[in-house]
Amino acid sequence: MGEALAVALAQEAKLAHPELSVLMAAHRLGVSATVHAALGAEIIHQHPAANGGAIGDTSHRDFRRLAASIEGLDGGGVVLNVGSAVIMPEVFLKALTVARNTGAGKPQGFVTCDLDMQRHYRPRVNVVQRPTLDSGKGYEITGHHEIMVPLLAWAIVERLG
Repeated sequence: MGEALAVALAQEAKLAHPELSVLMAAHRLGVSATVHAALGAEIIHQHPAANGGAIGDTSHRDFRRLAASIEGLDGGGVVLNVGSAVIMPEVFLKALTVARNTGAGKPQGFVTCDLDMQRHYRPRVNVVQRPTLDSGKGYEITGHHEIMVPLLAWAIVERLG
């Protein structure tokens, strides 16, 4: 679904700020971007033309793509959960489990970080604690996204030189 949305956006001529789109940037750079739909949770799912089979199929393909890419975290990758209290922490933990079950226990030794305005159970457990229990490091950063995300980006750029 992420790839299909990126391709559709790339073909759209009248986008106000295409340079600000995460999906379009991923597409332009050849980086996989995945979308994980919770059927019924989005207003578009209520539209009579919404196709639950297509939404579910493309979301499932993105889940498989995510699980396959998670293996690349081994030994030093970083996972950020920015503001998702339920869906992404669950999807990430399940994709990590698939990756570890098919990849001889890998990935290990990576960093996770949950950024949110409030602390929530699922991100703390499914993003910060469980994935890094045996190796790696998990962090929680609490604050407003409009402050914390730019500060994190600045710190990364500063550190990389």
